[in-house]
Amino acid sequence: MNFDTLLYDIEDNILTITLNRPDKLNAFNFQMQNDLIKAFDEADKDDNVKAIIVTGAGRGFCAGADLSAGARTFDFESRDDRSDKQGAVLENGEIDWSSPSIRDGGGLVTLRIFDCLKPVISACNGPAVGVGVTMQLAMDIRLASEEARYGFVFARRGLVPEACSSWFLPKIVGISQALEWVYSGKVFPAEEALKGGLVRSIHKADDLLNDAKEIALEITKNCAPVSVALSRQMLWKMAGADHPMEAHKIDSRGIFARGRMQDAKEGVTSFLEKREANFSDGIEDIPDYYPWWDEKEYS
Repeated sequence: MNFDTLLYDIEDNILTITLNRPDKLNAFNFQMQNDLIKAFDEADKDDNVKAIIVTGAGRGFCAGADLSAGARTFDFESRDDRSDKQGAVLENGEIDWSSPSIRDGGGLVTLRIFDCLKPVISACNGPAVGVGVTMQLAMDIRLASEEARYGFVFARRGLVPEACSSWFLPKIVGISQALEWVYSGKVFPAEEALKGGLVRSIHKADDLLNDAKEIALEITKNCAPVSVALSRQMLWKMAGADHPMEAHKIDSRGIFARGRMQDAKEGVTSFLEKREANFSDGIEDIPDYYPWWDEKEYS
């Protein structure tokens, strides 16, 4: 599969998505936004994809938004190349705050990752600032190269956090650490990211992708894809639940539904027979109680 701003490679049931604008430090633009959303759409439909790794080409992961439009970069109304962002200002000069024209592109990407059916691992190989780091917050396991650098630099650009990071970041690192990084807008090394809980581990640059693949293989070789898909959504969606009863409802439905299916029978039988399991259920076999949540509308 070919994309203008990404490389899309599948090997051993692992999809590696590589942000591929190395001459721009993989800066995020409108095309990359659309390519990422489409890539995750395609991955979700493909039973051959059982895990996803996201990394960057060249010496950076993602330098944040492409600033080539200069002072007009985030003034979408004034940009001839962003007709998708025009139409929020009404004839009387007031702004229609519910207009899809003002939706944040980074947020569209992280919301797509949030709904993904496959586990997602980020292998951050270099600088990751702005949307370069906030897009990683919706990924499940974050690995850092020794060369990685992170920065929630929005206030230093006169902006605010985006890509749903005001929801993700405090859940991952705690509110105090999140506020410190966002208030300061500083760029910090992988060691500080590890200490603050942003990343799982730090790796030598040459080992980063292989180490990420080892984690992915532990999932793809041993676990039922449908169970992983449901589990991913259970843990992410329950992060916003207001009572454990909400989790109990979904846990109960999941155990009941999966217990009747071939994967559960195979999982128990293979364990008793001391052999590797051969799970056969595919994404099309996800139980019909899924999705159990009401989709949120932009309003």
